[in-house]
Amino acid sequence: MFTGIDEVDWASMAHAYGSAEDVPELLRGLMSPRPEERERALDGMYGAVHHQGDVYDSTLACIPFLFALIARGDLKDRGEVVELLVSIGGGAQDPGDSPGARDGTGADDRPVNGNYAMARTAVRAGAAVFAALVEDPDPQVRRAVPTALVRFADDPARVLGLLRGRIEEEADARVRPALTEGLGLFARLYPGVAAPAVACLAELSTAAGDPGLRLAALGQLAGCAPERLPADLVPTVVGLLRTRSERLRVPDEPERPHTDTLIGHLRRLRPADEEGSQLLRTLHSGLGGRVGDRIALLSGQLTSPGSADRCNAVWMSAGLFREWRASYAEPVALIGEQLGADDERLRDAAISVLEDLFTLAAPAADQLAALVQGRPEYRVRHWEHGAPTLGGALKALARTRDPRAIPVLAQLLEQPTVPKDLGYVIADTGPGSASLAPLLRARLADVPLDSRDLYDRAAPLLLALAALEDGAALPAVLRLAHGMAGDPRLREPLLEAVARTLGALGTPEAIPALRELLDSECAVTAAAALWSVEGDADAVLPLLRRELAAGRPHRRRAAEALGRLGPDARSALPGLRRLLDSEDVWERTAGACAVWRITGDPEPVLPVFHAAWTQRVYTRGTIAGCLAEFGPAPAPTHDLLRTELAQPRRHLARAGGFSGHDIIEDERLLRACREGVAGG
Repeated sequence: MFTGIDEVDWASMAHAYGSAEDVPELLRGLMSPRPEERERALDGMYGAVHHQGDVYDSTLACIPFLFALIARGDLKDRGEVVELLVSIGGGAQDPGDSPGARDGTGADDRPVNGNYAMARTAVRAGAAVFAALVEDPDPQVRRAVPTALVRFADDPARVLGLLRGRIEEEADARVRPALTEGLGLFARLYPGVAAPAVACLAELSTAAGDPGLRLAALGQLAGCAPERLPADLVPTVVGLLRTRSERLRVPDEPERPHTDTLIGHLRRLRPADEEGSQLLRTLHSGLGGRVGDRIALLSGQLTSPGSADRCNAVWMSAGLFREWRASYAEPVALIGEQLGADDERLRDAAISVLEDLFTLAAPAADQLAALVQGRPEYRVRHWEHGAPTLGGALKALARTRDPRAIPVLAQLLEQPTVPKDLGYVIADTGPGSASLAPLLRARLADVPLDSRDLYDRAAPLLLALAALEDGAALPAVLRLAHGMAGDPRLREPLLEAVARTLGALGTPEAIPALRELLDSECAVTAAAALWSVEGDADAVLPLLRRELAAGRPHRRRAAEALGRLGPDARSALPGLRRLLDSEDVWERTAGACAVWRITGDPEPVLPVFHAAWTQRVYTRGTIAGCLAEFGPAPAPTHDLLRTELAQPRRHLARAGGFSGHDIIEDERLLRACREGVAGG
């Protein structure tokens, strides 16, 4: 069916991991009669061809073949291919999260460039296929199509007609919420002609009968017409959720294979009631900053008799915790209670949320400890490809800094194979893990210097030993510094890790090795480490001033290192002051922090801090930490710090983005802001 696929020069194209010559095999795998082969092929498409949302030349070349796949009614899992096409076309983001919503007269104006623009154009060109699938016999396809149709079809009137007509005819309870979601998306994309869609949603939100359909309509109204929501929204929604749960019979889904792919792992984490999960996700997204209402909704659902309801609430909590600042002790404690449930899916969901909360997960520490101590299978996670990692329950417990995690981490350090992220997690556990230092030293001493994965094995251990400031680790670290081999491309980052660790150990015996590293690729890091150990500014100033004048890529790090020297780096001030006019916001920020630390004079750097704070939110933690370093910050910066403390939204919260450290970085920012205004 893939006419011309072998004529495409795939070997000349690329994806995330190099040559795209394996793409035809992935495409053919999507049409395999064997479900495990289809799952591995889909995993490969997301993992390589569309890695983290990227669009490569090979991604563009796949688009016509993906359209050919979804047009074949006899193939399985076509709904997932529709979702893949939507993502490739750039349709995964909600227009409410960024400017550029359509006004009903033209195309989506959000700026896209290069391959992304071509991908959107290509998917839009094939959108007629989506219209033909609105009545497809496969309910999975009918569920996926409304979003694709609204985002990529060019005739708003026809799209609205198709959605409204299909809602009246659709009998499948899994598909009706997707059609309702399509109406809400239409209203947000086409605000100029949204009135009929909003009216339809308002009517559905009060209709007798299906509570799930009412919930779907309320969720869409929250996002496109919040003024149409009922005044008693929370009790209404909680009541509808309970009624729906009492009536719920989860429809039979196609049997899925059990593969150790990322796609398979994520699928197993999905709630049994995916429709309910989507309903709640949509409602929470529409409610946005109404955090009190959202916590009340979660608390009501986390105490529901049905495990599917509780599982949905657990997943919804993740976005709330990550995006909004509030006191979450109550919902976190309720999530911890789910760890004792018989439902494996519910336990896994709770673990997945708790492991990214760090110390905010403390209200669930007792339940985490009970799971880790009583169920060894929750200590390590094994994968089909690659080294094992720490189990989420143990990671969550360790990140709360609970001492009950330490003996379990020690047992893992004594095993033949150590989870590859173990050292990173130990670095997060704080001084209470000092007893692990001898085991960490022994593991580092055993790492083969000619290992192909030398960096992956050594870097986490180095980070942990640096965090523990374990001076006794010096021989093992020096062995690595003097004897490393392996991939030359990894030499520089590994030397960086070695230099940082030597500086953190703080022992005079590290000085000769650090002086040797002044002539290496990590000279700036070595200079900063040498000064922290030896305290001799004259030994490192010439090198740091030279690097500061040499330009990128080391200029920013040289400025950061000079700032650590404080007043001893006064001779570098002319170069640092020039850095205040850099085109790069990070260089300006580093230069301003260094000038502040060296001179103690806030006047020349405050304009830089103010501009960077607004221009690039990622600089806020650095700036706040610098301002708070010497006690209460200068009064002219209090407006920045107090405004940040008053903001309900976390500074790194962003639609479609996620990092496991977003929450802890925001908490550190808030702590620095509080310190900066203390006494002010």
